Amino acid sequence: MSVHDYIRILRRRGWILVAAMLLAGAGALAISALQKEMYRATVQVSTVPARPDWGLGNTAKDLMRNFATNIRTWEMAERVIARAQLDMNPGDFLAQVLVSPDSSTFTIKIEARARDPEVAKLMALTLADEFVEERTAYYAQQDKRDRIEVKIVSRAIPVERYQPKPLLNAVAGSVLGLLVGIGLVLWLTWLEADYLRTPESVERSLEVPVLAAIPATDERAARPQPTPDPSLPSIQTARSGTR
Repeated sequence: MSVHDYIRILRRRGWILVAAMLLAGAGALAISALQKEMYRATVQVSTVPARPDWGLGNTAKDLMRNFATNIRTWEMAERVIARAQLDMNPGDFLAQVLVSPDSSTFTIKIEARARDPEVAKLMALTLADEFVEERTAYYAQQDKRDRIEVKIVSRAIPVERYQPKPLLNAVAGSVLGLLVGIGLVLWLTWLEADYLRTPESVERSLEVPVLAAIPATDERAARPQPTPDPSLPSIQTARSGTR
């Protein structure tokens, strides 16, 4: 297809693209309006070896996955709920908590989500406190050289709203609508690909050259107009003669 064909398709069916974008964007905004506000708080827990030993450092990296597993236990959730006096069960608590270890920085990220920003912050800090106190009590019984120092990096943790995001959802919906509209236009174009609408389509389908084409004209303009007979008097002349 030539550039002229693409321009012709856009002129004929460009409204489909615009309509699909507008409908999808409006739908995304409507969904955003129905979503509940959700907040998340993130706290960083440091797990640094007590001495710069290569073997102890590798051991600490391997233990970080075990730490993340122990943080997300039913018993830990029960202790956090009782300590923070949260109105939820351990299953709901664990469903709103994400734990991600990062061995490159010896840190564990604890993320808690809730509809109330203060509750999300309380969940994250209390869970981090429980884990730090548990690990500190355990390593206090070990040799000082083999300990892993576990502490909260900072208690001034950020709390942000992650749902809903109307602008982001509207942009994503519009892009999705544009892709759907392009697919629909291509499908309609494929359906009429066998129609002989242009000289190029005739040559492509019949494999014969087009020698001439009859231009489309207005039927009324092409219809011959009757010529008046000069021997007959006009209506105005007939009227003037009767006066």
